[in-house]
Amino acid sequence: MNELTSQGKCLFCDIIFDIKDITRHLHNHLKQKAPENPGKKGKSYLVTAGSGPYFLQLWIDGDSELYILDDFLRGIWVECCDHLSAFFINRHDEIDMEEKVSNVFHKGLKLMYEYDFGTTTRLEIKVVNEYPMPANESIVLLSRNEPLKILCNKCGKKPAEVICPDHIYRGEGYYCMNCGKKHEKECEYFSVEESLPVVNSPRCGECGYTGGIIDTERDGVYKAN
Repeated sequence: MNELTSQGKCLFCDIIFDIKDITRHLHNHLKQKAPENPGKKGKSYLVTAGSGPYFLQLWIDGDSELYILDDFLRGIWVECCDHLSAFFINRHDEIDMEEKVSNVFHKGLKLMYEYDFGTTTRLEIKVVNEYPMPANESIVLLSRNEPLKILCNKCGKKPAEVICPDHIYRGEGYYCMNCGKKHEKECEYFSVEESLPVVNSPRCGECGYTGGIIDTERDGVYKAN
């Protein structure tokens, strides 16, 4: 696959930033919001979730339970066949999904999230900072990586749209629709009609994953200018 560049748009100002800059930028926005809410008691957290070039930037209310974050991750990134999932500290200590976020989260905490203990998708969760105010909702999506520039492995020009379940494990397997139709004649394991779509998720190409139900506008393939 071609080298991928990861960028995300800020919810507050609609400016697009590289992955290395977006977290700091969002923290500055939330830091400025705290003095605007002096009468509102509570806690909230800036949290990143990611795997490779895929990332989410979330503002999470401290009164939320972990199962709400689990539901959100399922809805935007991983849910395909109602598999089991879990949060872990130190990769081994599982956290109760009923636990309140404020009882678990603190600045600098790192968690591991796993979905499907067969064909597992693993996400690294980081608590970047905490704020003396509630979030606007249980979970606010502040930013998400824009669809990655995944190009067809055959022609190398058009955005990839479909995935071959056999060739993806050979370091290729991403095809535009035209090349996919040609590949269908060469590979007994591939059918354009039954293939998995290229979607904006770290679970892309795994199990039966076909995309999320949250932020669907950014869940599709890269669109060439």
